[in-house]
Amino acid sequence: MNWDVLLDFSPLADNGDKLLSAFWANIRISVTVGILSLLIGTLITAMRVSPVRVLRIAGAFYVNTLRNTPLTLVLLFCSLGLSDTLKFRISNTSTVNFFWLAVIGMSFYTAAFVAESLRAGINTVPMGQAEAARAIGLTFTQSLRMVIMPQAFRAVIAPLGSVMIAMIKNTTVVLVASYYEAASLMKDMFEQYGATLPIFIGFAVGFMCLTLPTGFFFNWLAKRLAVAR
Repeated sequence: MNWDVLLDFSPLADNGDKLLSAFWANIRISVTVGILSLLIGTLITAMRVSPVRVLRIAGAFYVNTLRNTPLTLVLLFCSLGLSDTLKFRISNTSTVNFFWLAVIGMSFYTAAFVAESLRAGINTVPMGQAEAARAIGLTFTQSLRMVIMPQAFRAVIAPLGSVMIAMIKNTTVVLVASYYEAASLMKDMFEQYGATLPIFIGFAVGFMCLTLPTGFFFNWLAKRLAVAR
């Protein structure tokens, strides 16, 4: 066995610029998907607790469907269904178009998990809060926006952090949507240099640099904004 080849870290050094560019692609996707999934997830949560039955059914259908569908199929639908079949274009530049197709697929997928976490947070809000909001004349939308949702967000910061960490790791499959990022580069390096241990270690450390600070931040935020009962 050639240990010099197996323990050779030079491929990582030789591809330093590509590594930074690839992980920057993951960061861009993660930030964009994080923001959009929170917005979409909040809307879906409002639908799930709405007094309108049709909205509740639609919200439940969305969450149950997306949570039980593999992300790979969602991304394939975006790249093959939206782009190739329906000719959906956000930009004439292929890279930008593939980026947004990946973002759309991941945002709607992650939003289902965000919505479920927020619904659990709403269940922690005492019923008296909603009753008090109605008593002072607030509508359902007003009470949800000003009374219930702020407390629900504070109650589920840690679970939302877990959803965001899972989302960052899920960016490794956006190659399905034809967007080039760190996992795509790792695949190319395996084909060029072989599946060596240093390449595994290098990319594992790279993703740890993305996920660990995210976990620490959400844990700190959860303690900082903990709801006193």
